Parts: sequence; C-alpha cells; structure tokens
Amino acid sequence: MRYIAIIPARFASTRFPGKPLAPLAGKPVVQHVYERVSEVFAEVYVATDDERIFQAVEGFRGHAVLTRGDHRSGTDRCFEAYQKVCAGPSVDSTTQTVVVNVQGDEPFIAAAQLEAIKGCFADAAVDIATLVKPFPADTPFPVLENPNTPKVVLDDRGYAMCFSRSVIPYLRGVPCEQWPARHRYLKHIGLYAYRASVLGQITQLPPGDLEQCESLEQLRWLQAGYRIKVAETDLDTVGIDTPEDLLVAERWLTGK
Repeated sequence: MRYIAIIPARFASTRFPGKPLAPLAGKPVVQHVYERVSEVFAEVYVATDDERIFQAVEGFRGHAVLTRGDHRSGTDRCFEAYQKVCAGPSVDSTTQTVVVNVQGDEPFIAAAQLEAIKGCFADAAVDIATLVKPFPADTPFPVLENPNTPKVVLDDRGYAMCFSRSVIPYLRGVPCEQWPARHRYLKHIGLYAYRASVLGQITQLPPGDLEQCESLEQLRWLQAGYRIKVAETDLDTVGIDTPEDLLVAERWLTGK
C-alpha cells in the first residue's frame, strides 16, 4: 500500500489570515505539521494556493504543490494535489494508494493518531477513514454540546452512522448534565484518509442537504452511500483557528 500525506494550507482565512506561516516556537505552523506527519509517512506534500506558503515550505526543504484558489474544501485541494503528484495513475494504482488529508492548523498531530488512521486500511473493504476521541465522563455538558465540536455515532463494526454538531444520541429521560457520565460520547477529529480512487469520486459529488444543514462535508459522503471507518485515539490535539489559539499552542508547546 502506498500512502501519500497531503496538508492543505490556505493563506486566506477569515479569522486568522496567514495562519500557516504564523510563527510557533521559531517555526511556521505548517512546518510543525509537516515535520510531525513526516515521522509516519515517507511522501508528504503541502497543497497551497499561495506562493508565500509554497516558498516557505520549499525553504525548510519540504515538498509543496501549487493548487487552484477556488476549491470548496481541503478535500478538493487534496485531490488536485494528488493528481499533480501522481499524474495519470491507473485504476489499479488508485485502489492501492491511500491519500491522508491532514489539516494544516494541527501542529500537534501525533504519530499514534496517524498510525491509527493508517491501520484502518489493513481491511481491504475500507474506502474512507477518520478519527474520534471519547469525551471523558466528567465532561461539562456545555463542552459536550458545543456545536464547533462535531459528534459521531458508530455501528457495531466501527463505521460512522452519523455526524452532527448536535449532541447525538439524545438521552431520553436523563438530565442533560448527566449525559457524559451515562453514555460514551465520541468527538470527531478532522483527520481523513481515502483510497485515491474514492477521493476522485467524492470530489465529484454535489453538496447534499444534510451537509448544507450542518456544514459538515463528511455528511455528503454518507448520504451518497460511502462508508467511513472510524479509528479511536485517546490523545488530544490543539488546533489553531485564531491568533488566541496560537498563544495557547505556544504555551502548550513550552510546557507553560
């Protein structure tokens, strides 16, 4: 099996313009991500629509791919980068290649998390994989119900049944503050991997109504009939969405 890790990185961001190049402990954020991903995967590329990011990656001797600026999502950007890296792949090779989509604002992504999602493809039936982390039983309900933290429910074989910004499942007859202690809720971690053949297919799908309701891209795939295998991690990550998050990451990195 061939694994290609792709890190989508845009300069434009409503909440934090230039985020991939923001300095974190003396390195740009995207370099931290690249170096961590390189611990697990031999082929790693940053997919960007910005020449400044491209030059920065080349500057730390990484590999970068320039992509269009009009992509709807990181998944679409990943597919363009994959096509450029593997120009003209045969159908057989696409079924034996897995593309791993690592968010460019996750400088603390752990090798164990990457290995967990990689391990999903030991099963030849798996086409798409992602990660979850259980909420602790003492999680305050306001944290559980935060819509910025999508939740997942799984079937008995470890495939996702649904993702939602709402708390799922609803515990009927149980006070909401008791929910985290009464059920094992799962937080979605936005790390994806796809067989290259499937990646090409899902980028051609029109947005689904469930996706548009929740603004969760993976609901488009589920609604279209694709199955998503889920691996579990007990590790937390510190994502960077705002300049304030960068300060938190800096303190976390320096042990303060």
